[in-house]
Amino acid sequence: MTKTELIDEIAERADVTKKRARELVDGTFDAMKRSLMDEERIEIRGFGSFSIREYDARMARNPKTGELLHVGPRKSVHFNVGKELKHRVDTLNTYDD
Repeated sequence: MTKTELIDEIAERADVTKKRARELVDGTFDAMKRSLMDEERIEIRGFGSFSIREYDARMARNPKTGELLHVGPRKSVHFNVGKELKHRVDTLNTYDD
């Protein structure tokens, strides 16, 4: 689903204009971005949580040349799926024996 498709879905479900739905989606994403930039954890019950993970500096290898490179410390966004969503997705799996 793209952002445009999300806006269309919200506009239809909430019976609001697409312009209003876009404002709501943009506002939600902006608030989430600000929280993550402040290194705050975001938890959406039934869906999952977003947090910032810190990674130490390390040595890595360039796969083309084999050359060792120093990779500095970094931070990255991490998503942890919620229990309810994980269960729903698990039901999509079919195990044919």
